[in-house]
Amino acid sequence: MRRLLTLLIVLGALVAGGYLLLQLLNLTGRNDSRAGEMLRWARGDADDRAALITVQREPCPGAPFLLPSDGYVGLLYADPRGPYSAVAPHQGIDIFSPGAPGVTPVYAAYDGYITREAGWRSALIQRIPDDPLRPGRSIWLYYAHMADRDGASFIEPAFPPGTRERFVARGTLLGYTGDYNGNSLRDIWVHLHFSIVLDDGRGGYANELEFANTLDPTPYLGMPLNYRCDSPAVQCDPQPACDSG
Repeated sequence: MRRLLTLLIVLGALVAGGYLLLQLLNLTGRNDSRAGEMLRWARGDADDRAALITVQREPCPGAPFLLPSDGYVGLLYADPRGPYSAVAPHQGIDIFSPGAPGVTPVYAAYDGYITREAGWRSALIQRIPDDPLRPGRSIWLYYAHMADRDGASFIEPAFPPGTRERFVARGTLLGYTGDYNGNSLRDIWVHLHFSIVLDDGRGGYANELEFANTLDPTPYLGMPLNYRCDSPAVQCDPQPACDSG
């Protein structure tokens, strides 16, 4: 009986691993060129990684936001690759860091008001009172994974748990990227998850985990950041060739 149980566990792990590999390679989806990039990053070769990194310390021409961290933008908005799916695509962008946890800085993408909920170890959310692309509505910017695997925070001391509505200017240092993944057993690479979240209509932020509550960051950063974009590199592009609708 014990052997049978062990065999079932091993088979289950193989099936799960195979599924994740298929998702990583995006064998059944569009934009297959992304799979090669992810594999290059996964191999960890310094030269390969350097070629994939985007550094944009100032907003792109005509765009209001700056890229909040240097790195490889490996998972895009509306990305269906694992651990996401076509039914539940990625709600933001993941910017993977070339260095160890706690090394790569994270900066405020725009002027706004920072909140850190009392129980948040690795995340901040920033209220933008007036959407620069749609004046009259509020939006929120979510920054996550700024802690190590054990939950030791890399967020700047200026934003302790319980922080409410602390104003920061665009470019303010918020913390450093990490690999904290909450209570999940799934390890993650060092990165920043960044998303634009809708207001809930009551002065708060909507649930970021629901794709419908988020916005495509492409026009806000002036870069091809939607999975539908067919671009060889993530860099400033005033009219990326993609349908971001």
